[in-house]
Amino acid sequence: MSLSITGKTAIITGAAHGIGLAIARHFLERGAQVMCADMDEAKLIAELGEEAKTEGPARYFAGDLCQKLTVNNLLSATIDAFERIDILVNAARAFAPSDPLDPCEDTLDAMLNYNMKGALRLSQMTAKRMIAQAEKEGRTTGEVGCIINMSSLAACRTHPSLLSYSIACAAQDQATRSLAVALAPHRIRVNGVAFASVMSASLQATLKENGDWREAITAGTPLGRIAPPGELAETVQYLASSGAGFVTGQIVTVDGGRGVLDAVQVPAY
Repeated sequence: MSLSITGKTAIITGAAHGIGLAIARHFLERGAQVMCADMDEAKLIAELGEEAKTEGPARYFAGDLCQKLTVNNLLSATIDAFERIDILVNAARAFAPSDPLDPCEDTLDAMLNYNMKGALRLSQMTAKRMIAQAEKEGRTTGEVGCIINMSSLAACRTHPSLLSYSIACAAQDQATRSLAVALAPHRIRVNGVAFASVMSASLQATLKENGDWREAITAGTPLGRIAPPGELAETVQYLASSGAGFVTGQIVTVDGGRGVLDAVQVPAY
């Protein structure tokens, strides 16, 4: 089985922080060219250096990817920098608790827009670029590209304060499956990674405010720890490689065993 991604070009969103940054670094270390996209330009520059705007295997693009024009600009910037797109990793995530009984404080629109709708639009527009790229190159066989969506165990587990986030994650998983079927004839694979008990940027921030959650999350994880984001990057690399060439429409769970337990009332980060 080959897990190589050397020479591939990837767009990774949410790449200034946490899981997205870990995936970007992992891909770069393994020989990929990476366009790192995020809203936080200052953090992108701090992590990648000012020169990444115009040179090197790591480039950055700052902007709100919920906007269609910004998505177009990201894709054009990637083609300008690397001449192609092989992999898209939708790692940008937003997390916010919600009160299921208070519609005035409901965050459903925000969670859907950022965690599902933005990623779906980027996936659709990237797929069109991948298809056009293959046609231009005259490729009639072999994989055209792959898309990997980050999700959460919250999509299939219930927690009272995560109503909006859980709905958005479930919608993202269904979008992954639907796109996988729609794009299969075009030789584009689409998969998802649902995580929990992984040190995302949102979990790190939450633990600073709720230190007692660390013990609860660890106790509710059969493997007894919170994983660094780099471990999640290994799974993403597998799904992006030819080793997963017959894998599409799947939501791969990386959670230290959280999902196989009976309901544990700890948010599914």
